[in-house]
Amino acid sequence: MLIRSKVIIALLWLMSAGFAWGQAVPLSGGASLAEEYYKAGDFEKAANEYAKLLKVDVTWIKLSRYVYSLQKSNKTEEAVKYLRKQQKSDEGNRPYYDLLSGQLATQQGDTTQAKTMYAAAIQSSKSSIAKLEKIAAAFNEAGESRWAIRSLETAREVSKEPTAYSEDLMALYRATGQTEKSIDEIITTSKQSEKKETVLAALQGFINTKDEPLVEKALYTKIQQEPNELAYNELLIWYFVQKQKFSRALLQEKATDKRLKLNGSRVYDLGMLAMNNKEYKTAAESFEYVSTTYPQGQLYPFARRLVINAREEQVKNTYPVDKVEIRKLIGDYQRMLQEVGTNVKTLEALRSTANLYGNYLDSKDTALTVLDLAIDLGKSDRNFVDRCKLDKGDIYLLKGEPWESTLLYSQVEKSQKEELLGYEAKIKNAKLHYYRGNLAVSKDLLDVLKLATSREIANDAEQLSLLIVDNTGMDSTEAAMREYADIDLLLFQNKTDEAVSALNKMLTKYADHSLADEILWLRANTYMKQGKNAEALEDLKKIIASYPNDILGDDAMFTQGKIYEERLKDKQAAMDAYQKVLTQYPGSIYGAEARKRFRALRGDTLN
Repeated sequence: MLIRSKVIIALLWLMSAGFAWGQAVPLSGGASLAEEYYKAGDFEKAANEYAKLLKVDVTWIKLSRYVYSLQKSNKTEEAVKYLRKQQKSDEGNRPYYDLLSGQLATQQGDTTQAKTMYAAAIQSSKSSIAKLEKIAAAFNEAGESRWAIRSLETAREVSKEPTAYSEDLMALYRATGQTEKSIDEIITTSKQSEKKETVLAALQGFINTKDEPLVEKALYTKIQQEPNELAYNELLIWYFVQKQKFSRALLQEKATDKRLKLNGSRVYDLGMLAMNNKEYKTAAESFEYVSTTYPQGQLYPFARRLVINAREEQVKNTYPVDKVEIRKLIGDYQRMLQEVGTNVKTLEALRSTANLYGNYLDSKDTALTVLDLAIDLGKSDRNFVDRCKLDKGDIYLLKGEPWESTLLYSQVEKSQKEELLGYEAKIKNAKLHYYRGNLAVSKDLLDVLKLATSREIANDAEQLSLLIVDNTGMDSTEAAMREYADIDLLLFQNKTDEAVSALNKMLTKYADHSLADEILWLRANTYMKQGKNAEALEDLKKIIASYPNDILGDDAMFTQGKIYEERLKDKQAAMDAYQKVLTQYPGSIYGAEARKRFRALRGDTLN
């Protein structure tokens, strides 16, 4: 029977210099007296008792403690004679005697003799896999990890199972500094599907360390050796995803898909993962591959829509938003619907089309017409209908018809109640009251939403509630806060030029108001939407200079870093900003992300 991983791994922690056998597993039964003497340090009496026990039954613990007790009683020569005698007369336990003889030789400085005896211990264990497993555990406990490795490698050869003892060897290799071999064993273990989580956890320990390059190298080697072993491909893709290298993960997924004929399912899943990580270019390429490679496949209609959806996200997140590109996207959606047909698999394309019309082309009535068509076609799907109703509510708000908006939001609140869509409807209603200047009503609704099960909604509610509370106390008329809310509505309606003009007036009018930093923050974000990076940076720097210790200080610093990194491609300036987040705002919620981005820009591989 193969030795269990936990045996070797647990014994790793028992290693110490010399004969550290005092920490071995407690004995029981007739051995209790010997154990008591041993633990009390009365080694002469312990040796006498262990000598009696060994005449009846030989175990590693009894034997090692006996020899250790003789040494501590200044009877090392007696121990040597005993071992020589037993090597000749007790062939069944000879590996133990050889090992202990090697330990004594080591203590006497005879390393050549020690190696000879250790090799003999393994040689005399070859008659049985069980013996090899036991001598491996004994070597490990005695602090001879490299000989424990040799024992298990020999057991693997005898058993003719190439993956035997992988987890044990993985731990031993790493403990002895043989990192490449350790990684190789981890990867080999991945062939056992039930070990997947263990393998991923072990490999995670090498990510962002100096040994990380060895992981990628080992994975490529394994794939070349066994190109049809899916487990290795999965690990390499997992590694690329961990490193946010989605384009490289896609190359590997496509190669795997072609070789193993997986019908595009894994490429599709990677596309969804890339979308969730805002890697829209790779997402679009993933869905494009699925739709062009498997035009008759079950995933085709979904992939066909998601190709456009991924490109849509790219366009919407590139500032300023290009209306020409928006019209191209609408055309793509329309051609897709003509080709595939309007059905449950493509209804989301209608929603996307409607929102593009309403939010970016100012074609609100067209957007409402398309949403009504989508609701009629998807009426059997309550969730889809409710999502369309929320979209309609937003469009009516864009049109300046808030009563229609609140009617639709309230319908979804009632329909979904404690569901996520219900909470989305509630926060939309709360924001609607905020836009209309009903600050007290809005705050009451927001305070309830702070307890929402959705973390994102709870956070949004918390932030807006704090904004209202912090900026209405010193102005009993709430005039400044109402003006600010009006501008927020303009931004919701994509009226950025009007919003900037109003913000400029507010900054002059309320220069000493508690809202001043919020006004700068809102203007900076509006400039970013307009693609005016220099102006945005100027406002962010004003926040940091004038309000460094206020709530928006770290937001402004982190956003500076993102502008430098993502838009201006100024690596050094971005690093400086991220470093200041870490040093000037040690408790910032952006700390982990700032550290990650800083290290990536600097090219770190060490923790």
